[in-house]
Amino acid sequence: MAARVRADAGLSADTGPIRPSWFSPSGQTDLDPESEGSRVWPVILTDRQSDIVLRPLRRRDEEAWREVRRFNRDWLRPWDATLPAPGQELPGFRTMVRMQDKQAKRGQTVPFAIEVDGNFRGQITVSGLSWGSILSGQIGYWIDSRVAGRGITPVAVAMAADHCFFALGLHRIEINIRPENTASLRVVEKLGLRDEGLREKYMHIDGQWCDHRTFALLAEEVPQGLLAAYRHGTGGW
Repeated sequence: MAARVRADAGLSADTGPIRPSWFSPSGQTDLDPESEGSRVWPVILTDRQSDIVLRPLRRRDEEAWREVRRFNRDWLRPWDATLPAPGQELPGFRTMVRMQDKQAKRGQTVPFAIEVDGNFRGQITVSGLSWGSILSGQIGYWIDSRVAGRGITPVAVAMAADHCFFALGLHRIEINIRPENTASLRVVEKLGLRDEGLREKYMHIDGQWCDHRTFALLAEEVPQGLLAAYRHGTGGW
């Protein structure tokens, strides 16, 4: 059974962000992702103000996932990751769901489906999780063009980041974006992530190695949470 967490339940008026029992103020965590994976995954995050839900991708999402990906094929192609080895292909839907679930339970990734008004609309994944002395992860996402421009992606990213900081005890999250991807650049600009510069030929995208700009955020930069900081700055959407 997935643990359910309201995005607006991460704050207490008296004590600030609520952290799990295994998180310490020093930023260290007693979490052993290999043995504690079932405690941190699966999880469902709900923001009632926007009716956005981040939840595990399920096998029964296949039809909706295929429809959204098919509709957005040309829109997403310039930004989709590809495999550099000739003849290699990314896994199909069912294999992807199985792989993501196993990796999540091992503490390697946090893979969410984005649900809006009860409908599947995209994915957001925290990958490259590093524990021990680093406590960091990378956030990647894509959204259905039919709901783009409604402020859904910044809220979803903020929800995922707050989960990383306050539930998993991560210290840093980063987002890597192609310089040409103006829509994603607007997301990190709205959220106030710090531009750390260019990484040359960082990731294989649409059949070639592409440069990316790295944007980062530390837990101490948003002590009340990224979603609260974003809403404070935008007037409360």
